[in-house]
Amino acid sequence: MKLNKRMAPFLFILPCVLMLAAFVYMPLIQNFAYSFQDFSILSGKRSFAGLDNYKTLLSDSVMVTALINNAKYAIISVIFQVGLGLILAALLEDEALRKISPFLRTVYFVPVVISITVVCLLFTFIYHPTDGLLNLFLKAIGLESWAKPWLGTGSTAIYAVIAVSQWHSIGYCMMLFIVAIQKIPADLYEAAKIDGAGKIRSFCNVTLPQVKEMLFVTSVITVTGAFMVFNEPFIITKGGGPGTSSITIAVHMYQSGFFKDNMGYASTIAMVMFLITAVLALVQTVLFRTGKGD
Repeated sequence: MKLNKRMAPFLFILPCVLMLAAFVYMPLIQNFAYSFQDFSILSGKRSFAGLDNYKTLLSDSVMVTALINNAKYAIISVIFQVGLGLILAALLEDEALRKISPFLRTVYFVPVVISITVVCLLFTFIYHPTDGLLNLFLKAIGLESWAKPWLGTGSTAIYAVIAVSQWHSIGYCMMLFIVAIQKIPADLYEAAKIDGAGKIRSFCNVTLPQVKEMLFVTSVITVTGAFMVFNEPFIITKGGGPGTSSITIAVHMYQSGFFKDNMGYASTIAMVMFLITAVLALVQTVLFRTGKGD
């Protein structure tokens, strides 16, 4: 009987452990092994390549461009999805907007529930160089000189793609922050008000410290997501165009594996993605010091 009681917790977590082993850890180990091989998925031929794939990676100029683009993605996403998402959440939870807050929450959250493929196709029409809503709007307000082929210019393509992600995902971070803010005791705000703190000071001294854990969660989700982004650049710019100006690591990995039929090198890129996201998550954990008392 005692043995059964001791085994019960392990039996409950066993299905989860097996699922993680089958769909996370085993593929990760296999991918690590594939990164040292040179093989074709079409012919099935496979040979040991040693560190050749990693040497190729170090001299790959496309990989450098992809890393820079992903870094831009991460920085801009943290500013807008996390930073602006927190500000929107604080505004919507303010007493002045309580009556229209439910409507505004819905408005901001609607893009999140729309398929990213649909969103990308929608923005290809918005960015159209002649009939797109963006250029037509700029011409209508007298800023015709600003109108340009946003997706056809190397200097603007990546930023046009990043803008789509911000529009699509900011509502998700906003809702997470709203949940965190609603859990803050009202007494803290009342005490701050008695001490003469205005809305900005209350936000800095009460809201920010109390949503620290959620700030960490949204930052990790946003940064790791930015380094794994695939759908937006692949759909909107047809695989990172023009040229490789808007390519990301995930798109480069996909093209190496399925277009160039070099699965070994694609596995190497995947390992780099894993290492980058793991290190960034670890750094954020240390910086935020979540779960520790002050």
